[in-house]
Amino acid sequence: MQKGKRSIPMLEKLVYDAIAYPLLFILPAYVANGAPVIFGGGVPLDFGMTFRKKRIFGDHKTIRGLIAGILGGTAIAAIESVFMPFMLLSGIAMSFGAHAGDLLGSFLKRQANLKEGSNLPVADQYLFFVFALLFALPFDHFPDLLGIIFLTAITGLLHLYTNRTAYKLKLKKVPW
Repeated sequence: MQKGKRSIPMLEKLVYDAIAYPLLFILPAYVANGAPVIFGGGVPLDFGMTFRKKRIFGDHKTIRGLIAGILGGTAIAAIESVFMPFMLLSGIAMSFGAHAGDLLGSFLKRQANLKEGSNLPVADQYLFFVFALLFALPFDHFPDLLGIIFLTAITGLLHLYTNRTAYKLKLKKVPW
């Protein structure tokens, strides 16, 4: 080892690569997905329109919620970009992707005749996550495989915890 250079212990590198960096990477999508619960409401995105005689998204997907989510995720990406410049475009893309996945889930539920607020396992927990990653794919700097595995596990757990907390705080009408 050269004098003055510090070697990174293997455990420290593993924690960074598998946990810390993946969480920083996905944070704009998490914020984009959660912000509408706090700041949403108002005019529905679909303006009450239907597709095949069924609402497109429903009353819970609103213009204000979409804007709040994208602005929230973008703000996090802007803060992260001070330290990791590549995160600005990735974070903005993930903010849009998180909403695209969430809206797809709402559309699928409406087309399947599921009521607003009903639970569609896996889709409710992961569509926002998968689409956020897909939208960020062109911008590179993805976490490694261990990081993606960690994010997949923690996303499901965080979704359960944050939704139950929002329900207890009366921010949501259902605990999922």
